[in-house]
Amino acid sequence: MLMPKRTKFRRPHRVSYEGLAKGRNEILNGEYALIAQEGAWVTNRQIEAARIAMTRHMKRLGKVWINIFPHLAKTKKPLEVRMGSGKGAPDHWVAVVKEGKVMFEINGVSEEIAKEALRLASHKLPIKTKIVKRGEQA
Repeated sequence: MLMPKRTKFRRPHRVSYEGLAKGRNEILNGEYALIAQEGAWVTNRQIEAARIAMTRHMKRLGKVWINIFPHLAKTKKPLEVRMGSGKGAPDHWVAVVKEGKVMFEINGVSEEIAKEALRLASHKLPIKTKIVKRGEQA
């Protein structure tokens, strides 16, 4: 699972996923990409499931770039604990994905395989996505 090696400060506040992505909103490495069409928190398990779905369909040919990383810790208090007594312990990690962010890129395989691999990956994610070829972005 993806997660930071170390974190510096306290348990974080909620980060908004509204608005458009500032960076990483164009295809840089691969030939085909999966772009977010809405904002959401994507968990480390969802990212890993999408990665596995892509690499299995591609039969480990070509190359996959993952452009999102779960830096944000989501906390949770134990069950049946009274109100108060501080914030809960980190439970899982999420990546903040905004609209227009290029999440995954693929290169080194044919167009049919790349599009099918990205389609399979999109089913593992909680947001609407779009499959785009380099140069066709709008």
